[in-house]
Amino acid sequence: MGPHEISRILLRCQSDHSSVLTFFNWVKNDLNITPTLHNYCVIVHILAWSRVFSHAMNLLSELIQLVEVEGVCVPPNDGIYENLVECTEDCNWNPAIFDMLIKAYVKAGMVEKGLATFRRNIEACFIPNVIACNCLLSGLSRFNYIGQCWAVYEEMGRLGIHRNAYTFNIMTHVLCKDGDTDKVTRFLDKMEEEGFEPDLVTYNTLVNSYCKKRRLEDAFYLYKIMYIRGVMPNLITHTVLMNGLCEEGKVKEAHQLFHQMVHRGIDPDVVSYNTLVSGYCREGKMQMCRSLWQEMIGNGICPDNVTCRLIVEGFARDGKLLSALNTVVELKRFRIKIPEDLYDYLIVALCIEGRPFAARSFLLRISQDGYMPKINTYNKLVESLCKFNNVEEALILKSEMVKRSMILNLVAYRAVISCLCRVNRTLEAEGLLEEMVSSGILPDVEISRALINGYCEENKVDKDVSLLKFFANEFQVYDTESYNAVVKVFCDVGNVAELLELQDKLLKVGYVSNRLTCKYVIHGLQKAMEQDDEMLGHDMLEV
Repeated sequence: MGPHEISRILLRCQSDHSSVLTFFNWVKNDLNITPTLHNYCVIVHILAWSRVFSHAMNLLSELIQLVEVEGVCVPPNDGIYENLVECTEDCNWNPAIFDMLIKAYVKAGMVEKGLATFRRNIEACFIPNVIACNCLLSGLSRFNYIGQCWAVYEEMGRLGIHRNAYTFNIMTHVLCKDGDTDKVTRFLDKMEEEGFEPDLVTYNTLVNSYCKKRRLEDAFYLYKIMYIRGVMPNLITHTVLMNGLCEEGKVKEAHQLFHQMVHRGIDPDVVSYNTLVSGYCREGKMQMCRSLWQEMIGNGICPDNVTCRLIVEGFARDGKLLSALNTVVELKRFRIKIPEDLYDYLIVALCIEGRPFAARSFLLRISQDGYMPKINTYNKLVESLCKFNNVEEALILKSEMVKRSMILNLVAYRAVISCLCRVNRTLEAEGLLEEMVSSGILPDVEISRALINGYCEENKVDKDVSLLKFFANEFQVYDTESYNAVVKVFCDVGNVAELLELQDKLLKVGYVSNRLTCKYVIHGLQKAMEQDDEMLGHDMLEV
């Protein structure tokens, strides 16, 4: 069965759209034949003529996907529009199919194709209906084709297409994106000339645009006009204006507007409360924020993630971490779910403030509720504990991480290794070095320095020498400070002969002496000479 036969059967059955659709699906699904562009155009015409618009729309969208995206069913120098026109000579058809093509292109995100179809329809005297035009305007607005929006809008007027309230609301959005808010009055007058009163959506869109552009006087002018024209501002109107005031630092005025709104019988919601909370947080008035969320709960409005985050981060930003923690406890008492990332935020904030023990205590408490820290939070807490030489607690945390298939990052490994070395547990630190390398984390200069200084404190110079070679050969880490620390140990005991031998060996792997090295060597030679003189004097006394 070829494409010509498929079209012929479709045309023979065109008076029975149900049979047509059944046959077409059988060809596609059971015979695994991909219908041609012409086959698709025939069936969508038949379905549109039969006023089965939903099936026709689905097949148009399917055809656009095949032709425009996958490149299937495409004959040379031919397209969907041309085939739809060509098929009108062979089958029953409805001009609405050309409006549907505009909508199908917009639905597929191909607004430029939709615009081209709109223009071709006009050239072919297929005047689009207002629904197709509104769909195109909405798509053009969504993709910020502002100039094209106004062109289509003007074309609608020229063609006598009766624009409706939806058209004007779309164009209100376009007007706001256009940035020329001085057009607003003229546009509202134009709406009234055409018999449409601006509705609540229109005014809210414009008020929001003025507030975003920090033109609060104009926004409040429209707010007054709404009352004059009998369009009652709603919760969205007031919330938008409150947010505009807060953005300008006029939180007190925003709160007054909030009370006016409540007095007029409009119940606030969590968004309007959050707007005020955000404004007071920016001003550092955290007690007002606390009062507001308590008022919310009293009014039966449950604080959401935004409320919790605003208040907790506001206290933390003001350096009041204890108040932030107390707020979390209070919110939990009211059965308010705390976002887990807020727990992470608080633990890290405590660590940054140098309070790792409080962070650890907080972690233990909230872990009882099933909270599991993120890996970065664990690493930050481990690092912070080690700064205060609490290596045992850090190692306990590390064990918890292992149980949860987490590994320390380089910073945390460096902190634990350095801490172990500081408390004379350098051998354990070296064991951690082996562990991190086996995990694919390469050590850096600071880790090398911590281990070598640790063994220097324990006078284990043989371990130091082997570590210097190990870091140089395996990781190309050459730390002159570590090298000098080892040199100093040799020099302090006056073991210059071994030192010079050591320098030759380390020179071969890439270590180079500097001025401090020479200073230590000279000091070592002087010490060796003093020791020789003492030995000689002691021998002479015995003689």
